[in-house]
Parts: sequence; structure tokens; C-alpha cells
Amino acid sequence: MSYFPLFMTMKARPALVIGGDELAARKVRLLEKASARIHVMAVEMCCELQEKAESGKIEWLKGETPHVISSEYAFVVSATGIDELDREVSEKARESNVPVNVVDRPELSDFIFPAIIDRSPVMVAVSSGGTAPVLARRIRAQIETLLPTNIGRLADLSEKFRGAVKALFPTERQRRAFWERYFDGEAASNFLAGNEDDAQEKLMTAVNDASNGKIGEGRVLLVGAGPGDPDLLTMRAFRALQNADLIVTDRLVDDRILDLARRDAERLYVGKEKGKHTVHQSLINRVIASAAQKGQTVVRLKGGDPFIFGRGGEEMAYLEDKGISVEIVPGITAATGAAAAANIPLTHRDFASSVSFITGHVKDGGEEPDWDHLASSRQTLVFYMGIDNAGRISGKLMQAGLPADMPAAIIENATRPNQRVIKGSLAGLEAMILANNVQSPALLVIGEVTRFAKTDFNKFITNNKESSAASKAAV
Repeated sequence: MSYFPLFMTMKARPALVIGGDELAARKVRLLEKASARIHVMAVEMCCELQEKAESGKIEWLKGETPHVISSEYAFVVSATGIDELDREVSEKARESNVPVNVVDRPELSDFIFPAIIDRSPVMVAVSSGGTAPVLARRIRAQIETLLPTNIGRLADLSEKFRGAVKALFPTERQRRAFWERYFDGEAASNFLAGNEDDAQEKLMTAVNDASNGKIGEGRVLLVGAGPGDPDLLTMRAFRALQNADLIVTDRLVDDRILDLARRDAERLYVGKEKGKHTVHQSLINRVIASAAQKGQTVVRLKGGDPFIFGRGGEEMAYLEDKGISVEIVPGITAATGAAAAANIPLTHRDFASSVSFITGHVKDGGEEPDWDHLASSRQTLVFYMGIDNAGRISGKLMQAGLPADMPAAIIENATRPNQRVIKGSLAGLEAMILANNVQSPALLVIGEVTRFAKTDFNKFITNNKESSAASKAAV
């Protein structure tokens, strides 16, 4: 974050605004809402500010020299629009260790003013870090339409009962369970619809019913996080992250998705890499089950879809044997997400009537794929976890009859900012991986449809010539 968001109390605290025109007046209006003690320093002031000064709402410091800046001020705002004076104010404020905002000059500022949605005491602040204030205001307008006008009064009503709820329910989890039931229930809906008396009566009834603080039975949600891009997360998965007590996450889950989770949820990383299984699957199963048996809501967060090479089936069976409730939240699997990101149609009337998802890593003693079937069918082949075995995969497919010059693509970090798409041929797969230092997560896609793959020449690598030469060498 370029800026750390926080909410500061300004009641009766002094703030200095330098400047006397409409720009300064806008900042004064904001500070008035926060009940700040406002000093305005200017040679002349607009009519609005003059009226405020005459009525005693603000104190006018006549002049425009920033020598009055001192540590008594919570912060200083320079709204003069005069470059030399703005710079002098910024320097003097920083010398005095007073946070400063110079309007429309983020390089001279320690903080910026966000676009604000005011449903006091509920407040929402939106900022673009000073880069696009018009965009921030548009976002604010969109959020305004989503928030009921009386949601602040609902918060005020809740505040009246906080002490009683805290006394009745000693643990944080019990109190959260109570408030979640209340805010998700009929009473809060009635309040927002205008029936405030009914909502208050129901809240009083709920407080007097100790069962409302009871923590329900634990459960586990096996949640697909998609291929990486947070925008591809389902709404159901987002809600699961918001309700989780414990999030057990894999290595392939993007950090931006974890940022969407409830902040106070406990997180447990159980990532696996080839040859580096930091936590054994049997231990993962026991940890998840133990948390659920204690009444927690556990989200087992997996890259892609939990039922496609995600061991979701194994975990579900283990938990159900323990009598634990399990919910499956599907996600966009890596194959469909990666193919779409690379503009590859997995099926196409002219080239592929079916698609197969195959693991490139065979469990010790496990059954090999049916290479003859894979090579003879008119289909698209997508190999998960195939980077380390690309040479063996291409060799087996060519041995089964698939042409060495069959088009192929490697998609690394699909849907993420550092995505790479590398095009070539079946015979050159291993050489392509080595030449481009491809790292997991990456998928191998083999078939005529990979001719459609598009690469950004500024970011991605297109090596048709190199892979063609490598194909001939490999053959």
C-alpha cells in the first residue's frame, strides 16, 4: 500500500488550513463534519469562510506565512494553489513533524483525503492514492447506491446493546456468532426497511436468549480459488472467506485472494511442492477435522477447483467418515482459466471435439495414462503438474503416434500479472521449458487448438522458431 488507511478522531482537535478560496472551503466543510477546531490562514477569504469566521465556527489567522505551523496541530492542509507557498508549507510541516496534505500534490503530502461515504457512524473511504481522484469518486458513487441510508442508525442501535452482549457472551467467537445472526436475520432487514421499532424489540429479545450466542457445529468448505486472478473467484467462495474461522491454504493460492478473507481469520499454510511436502496430507486432514470438531468454520482453500487434481475427494471422504459437514464450493479450474487467458479454445468444431485433463505426475505404483487413447483421439490434452515430466510426456505421446510437430503451448502463472505463454511443438516441449526456465504453476496444452494462442510480445515469449529447431533436434 502506498498509503495506510485509518480513521482519526478530530473532535475538538486543532487543524490548520492554509488558503482562503473555494478549494480551502471544501476542506473546511469536511473538517467541520468531524467537529475539528479549525484555523484558517489566509490574507483574504471567500464569503463562505468569512461567514464561518464571523460566526465563530473557524478561527482566521490573517497572513500566508507558514511560521505558525507547530506540533499543536493534528495536521495541516495547504490549499493555496501557489507552488512556492505549497512547498514552503510542506517543508515547515515536516520539520515540525506535523502531517501535511498539499491539495493535488501527492509528492508534497504525507496523507491524502479519500472520497467519503458518510453513513455515520458507518464510514467508507475510497482512495486511488492520489493517482485518479475522479475514478475514486465514481467508485464512491457506486458504493453509495449499495448502502441503505439508515445503515448508520442500525450501527447506533447495535452500540446500545454492545455492553449487554459482551456481558452475556464472554468469548469473542460467541459475540461474533450473535451479531452475525442478528445482522443476517429478519430484525436487521426490518430495520433497514424502515421498521425500526420492531428491530429494536427483536434485538432486546435476542439479547435475553442465551442460545443466540451458541456456536453451532463446525463445518468445512472445500473452496476453489480459481487459477489466480481474484476477479475469477466466485461470489460463493468470497462469502466463505468472509465467514471462515480458519483458512487452510495451498501454495498456488494467490495472495490477493487471501486479502479478501476476514482479517481475524486464522490462516494455516500447507503448501506442497515437488519433493517439498511441508505438511503431509494425513496431517492436513486431521487439522481440518479437529478445528471443525471444535465448532469452527474451516475453509480449505485450493488453487483451481477442489475436485480436479486438488485431493478434494480424499479430504471430503475423510471428513464425512468423521461425521463432519462438508460443503463443496467449485472454482474455475486451471485448465479453463489458463486456456481462456491464452485465447485457446479447448474445443473447436474444426480441430477438437473433446478435451482431456491429465496429471503429469503419476503416484508411485499408480496406473499410467492410456497413451494410445490420448494420441489417437481428436482432442485437446491439458497436463497438470507436467513441467518436470514434459520430456517423458512428449516421448510417450509421440511413441503412441501423435505427430512430433503437433502444436503445443506452455502457460505459466495463468491469469496473473506475470503470465507467460510459450508456443511450440510437442517434440520441443522439454527444450521450451529449459530454454525459458518455466516454473510451476504451469500447464501444458497439446493440440491443434493451441495455434490460436496469443502472446504479448512485450511480456510473453513466443519462440516458434526456437521450438521448431528444438523439435527437429529432439526427433
